Amino acid sequence: MNNALTAAAAGFGTGLSLIVAIGAQNAFVLRQGVRRHAVLAVVGICALSDAVLIALGVAGVGAIVVAWPDAVRAVGIVGGVFLLCYGALAARRVLRPGTGGLSTEGEAAGSIRRAVLTCLAMTWLNPHVYLDTVFLVGSLAADRGPLRWTFGLGAALASLCWFAALGLGARLLGRVLARPAAWRVLDGLVAVTMLGLGAMLLIGT
Repeated sequence: MNNALTAAAAGFGTGLSLIVAIGAQNAFVLRQGVRRHAVLAVVGICALSDAVLIALGVAGVGAIVVAWPDAVRAVGIVGGVFLLCYGALAARRVLRPGTGGLSTEGEAAGSIRRAVLTCLAMTWLNPHVYLDTVFLVGSLAADRGPLRWTFGLGAALASLCWFAALGLGARLLGRVLARPAAWRVLDGLVAVTMLGLGAMLLIGT
């Protein structure tokens, strides 16, 4: 029992250390949380996606994918282009504060679909997600032997806790970010983060 708890705690700590960082996915979840828009859907997609990728890593898929580096390179190019485009949209909201992107009111129903599709792309087109979950967590879990799935469960739980805290906790900032100037600051941070990550992905491929 103690060994299982130790493995789960190690997995939780590892998962948390990998995911708690400024990145495109976290920035997107934060923005959705502040806007109180499609929060549960976005949090669920991020947490479930991480759980699936961690399970693949623990199952040993990482070792198989490494044999096809061209696939990882292709994902890196697509993901880099996507991040650059999304960053450009955030920058446009900063330069044109009169657009709907700065509104804290509810949006049209169709925007929920856009939020979900954006979240899926932000998650599955990011090569760093595969490196962190499939490769790194998978390799660390392999060292735990029969407790590798317990380790993976801890890492998946860390992902769920983080995204839930980020998405739901962002609502506490609602009053501050209700002002257009505050939204412009947030969009500026999102733009810089995504443009930087997109450029690094394309340069590194």
